[in-house]
Order: sequence, then C-alpha cells, then structure tokens
Amino acid sequence: MKRHYLFVLIAVLLPLSLVARADSLSAIFTNVTPAATTAIPRRANIILIVTDSLGYGDLSCYGQTKFATPNLDKLAAAGIRFTNYYAAAAASSPAHASLLLGQAAGHLKQRADVDVPLAPDETTVAQLLKNSGYHTGLIGEWNLGDETTAGAPWKKGFDEFAGYLDSADAENYYADYIWRYAPHSIVNPTNNQIEDYAGREMLYPNTGGKKEQYIPDLYTKAAKNFVVNNRPDQFNRYRPFFLVVNYVTPRASAAEAKRTGNGMQVPTDAPFSSEAWPPAEKNKAAMIARLDGDMGNLVEQLQKFNQFSNTVFFFTSASTAKAGGGVDPQFFASNVATNDLRVPMIVSWPGKIPAGRVSNLRWGAKDFAPTALQIGYVKPAASFTGISVLPVLLGQSGTTTNIAPPSIDRSF
Repeated sequence: MKRHYLFVLIAVLLPLSLVARADSLSAIFTNVTPAATTAIPRRANIILIVTDSLGYGDLSCYGQTKFATPNLDKLAAAGIRFTNYYAAAAASSPAHASLLLGQAAGHLKQRADVDVPLAPDETTVAQLLKNSGYHTGLIGEWNLGDETTAGAPWKKGFDEFAGYLDSADAENYYADYIWRYAPHSIVNPTNNQIEDYAGREMLYPNTGGKKEQYIPDLYTKAAKNFVVNNRPDQFNRYRPFFLVVNYVTPRASAAEAKRTGNGMQVPTDAPFSSEAWPPAEKNKAAMIARLDGDMGNLVEQLQKFNQFSNTVFFFTSASTAKAGGGVDPQFFASNVATNDLRVPMIVSWPGKIPAGRVSNLRWGAKDFAPTALQIGYVKPAASFTGISVLPVLLGQSGTTTNIAPPSIDRSF
C-alpha cells in the first residue's frame, strides 16, 4: 500500500500533458470539474501570492541593498508598486481573513494569533468568483478552519486545495504530509476509492526526519501545474481561474527555533554562505532569494502558456517581518518602523496596468477582495467594507469604487 500511495503522490506532481487522462491523478491541481454549460465573457485570471513576515524593506525594489530580488523587481517594473499598502494585522489568521472577507481585522472574528474558523455566514471572495464561473484553487497555509468546520477551504469557495489547515503545521518547511482536496482525484487508502478528500497524504521523502522535499518548492510546483491544467481555452470554454498561494516564507519555524535557535529553514544559505551575518539572517536572505526565484518560475510558466497578459498578478505579505527564530527585523531594515504594518504590494497586468508606476495610494488587505471582484465583473458581498482600487491600477482618473466602471474593456 505504501508503494502505491507513493506512486499517487509522485503522479499528482506531474504535468497534465504527461498522462493520458485528466482523472488519473495527474497533478496536485487538475482540471476535472465539468465545463460551464453557458458561455461567459472572457475575463482575466487572478493570482494572489501571499508571503508571511516579509517586511517592506525585504525586497530590493523597496530599498533592500544587502541582497537582490531581481524577479520581483522586474514584476514591479512591469506593473505598479505601492508604497502605502498595509497588512491587516501582525498575526496570520486575521491577516488572511481580511484578504478573503474584504473587512478590516477589527471587524473579524479572527482578531488574534488564533486559528478561528470562518463562520457559515461569512462570504469569501473565492465563493463569489467561483459562483460567477471562475475555477478556484488554494495552495499553502489556510488556518481558517479544518475539515470538521464550516471554514474548510472547499466550503469557502475553493474548488481545489493543497496545503495545511493550521499555522503550526504550515510552518514546518519539511512536513511529511500535506492536506489535499481535489474533486474525483484522490485515492482513499482505506478503501482504494476515488474521492474528493481523504485527509492527509504522506510526503515520503520527508518521513523519518528526512529533508528531501522543501515545502515551498512543492507549493510552486503545484501553482505551475494549476496554471497549465486550468488555463482558459476552448476545452473549458475559456473559464478564468483564481489562485491563492499562501507561502509561509520567510516566517520562522517555532519548533525549529526551539530546537536549534535558528528557525529559518531553507535547504542552503547560498548565495550568502560567505557573508559575515548571523546564520539565521543568512538563511532568511536565502529564503527570500529562493522565493524570488519561485516568482520568476511562475511568471515564466504563465508566459509559456500565453497566460501572463491575461492574468492579474498580486504579490504581497500577510504581515510584517517579526523578531524571533534567530532573526531581527532591524538587521535588514525590514520594516518601516515599529508597529507600522506597511508591506510590499506589487500588481502586474500587462497591457492593462501601465508599466513602471509607483503609487502612494493608502490601501490595505480589506481592499483586495473588492478589487478582485471588480476585475471579474462580480458584485461584492454586502459584508465587504473595503473598496476596489482597480481604477487606480488601470491609471484611470477619479476615485475608487465598488462598482465596475463602464469604461473597462470587456474583451480581454
């Protein structure tokens, strides 16, 4: 059984083009849901990349001088870089909830560093986009409800999920399992039946204390597979996708910090091995450099399959850089100031967002959901208190609004 289960895990990481059938467990994410029965207008894909504990000054396009982030710099140069974007909270749970629920952290049940499940009556941006015809996927940390609650990802609008249901599990960069929900694609080892969800799937390269599979690398592979398998084309009637990737990078692992004093888990501290920096700081820089490379790989995948120009790409951090795990945010001048929640926010949409722009617009996590919905021509939920910044993204004059402006070209 172990041998069969390992085969399933390996198979889910393969590109769809390498297997014969869409229902053969070809990828962590696979386009297996039926195509829409009615045609819908061509709409843009939306990708939201959320890091954790990445400070405002941790990217070279935001002033970092001790190391470079060339891929993110290039993404910023191709779109717009915001200098007054604010995370919702210092803690992961309310920070992620604010992005999805379109509300300020003070209005949410998730008000502390505690994993509070989303309630049945809380509506996410994923639910609204899914109901409008988007195919939705979530990769990485969730911490807003496990499989026993109303806050499970697949109950909150995500067609597919691969990651971790609570923050403690998520910050293990070498976990030996992953939670996965993928309709009609998972073999339940207890009965060998194909199911939507069968709990944990083992990552055997990391069992027994081995460290052969770095979890952020797995997230990037899954994201690239998602882009391939769900690209809008004639086979799925040009159905757009909404993908959220919640990287834990560069947050420290509390367990590893307790064990060794250095919670910054990364396969190697290259290319900073020779720097006269504390080990944890070298690891942090290496984690950010690796993340930058992942973003380059994901953009390359979008370009390879002609999706980059039809994809709105958001990159940000759920929270500011934190002390702990052996790192000090002052070492790299990561944060603007104490208690200042400004974090990077880069948005790219070639052909729609004018390149090379820098904006000092003051906005935050609660405004992402209304913005994404306006991109998708979807009306926001009544519970949303944020506003759309799409007119600012597009360089239009006037104030932001919750309603899609008629001047937006619907032909993209």
